[in-house]
Amino acid sequence: MAAPSHSSIRARPGVQPAPSYSKLLNLPNFLTLCRIGSIPVFLIFLTRQRYTEALFVFAAAAVTDGLDGAVARWFDSRTELGAFLDPFADKLMLVSAFVVLTIDGDLPSYLLSVVLIRDIVIVVGYLMISFFTGERVPVRPSYLGKLSTFMQLACVIAVLARAGNYWPGDFNRLLIATVAVTAASFIHYMYRGLVWLRSREPQMFE
Repeated sequence: MAAPSHSSIRARPGVQPAPSYSKLLNLPNFLTLCRIGSIPVFLIFLTRQRYTEALFVFAAAAVTDGLDGAVARWFDSRTELGAFLDPFADKLMLVSAFVVLTIDGDLPSYLLSVVLIRDIVIVVGYLMISFFTGERVPVRPSYLGKLSTFMQLACVIAVLARAGNYWPGDFNRLLIATVAVTAASFIHYMYRGLVWLRSREPQMFE
């Protein structure tokens, strides 16, 4: 019996070819992996209170964060791996910084509590909605979510630059504003999740 030709394999309906490693490990994903790899270096500097060096690593990670998204848009090289790794790298860097800075007394514990509760509940809610509906919930960051991330970054940069020692009043206002925006983004994401769940499983709300 003759072996099937390559053309017949490609034409088989309903079968999607597996993505190549070169496509998965493209430039945007490589930059994201570099950002994840920089987190241990950042934490070493941070735990030793070498804030200047930690600030440089943190700033370089922030640059790659903006660069990988721009490259993915310019060259239309978005991948599902990148869609997962990019926010994961951001959260891992931010949460690590918040935990260490809170332990060292540079950030208040209430800010860490709000950030952790928001992220944990959102992740658990996402998994629960996916479980109940059997679908993958589309993840689209809201403007409030982006603003809360920006303000959390500003808090970390302010501590690393020792801005809190020089402008305590402004720093305290930044902390309060960050808590308020983070809490507001949490409520907004919860609302969006419930709306999406109700559109798929209306009987759960009856």
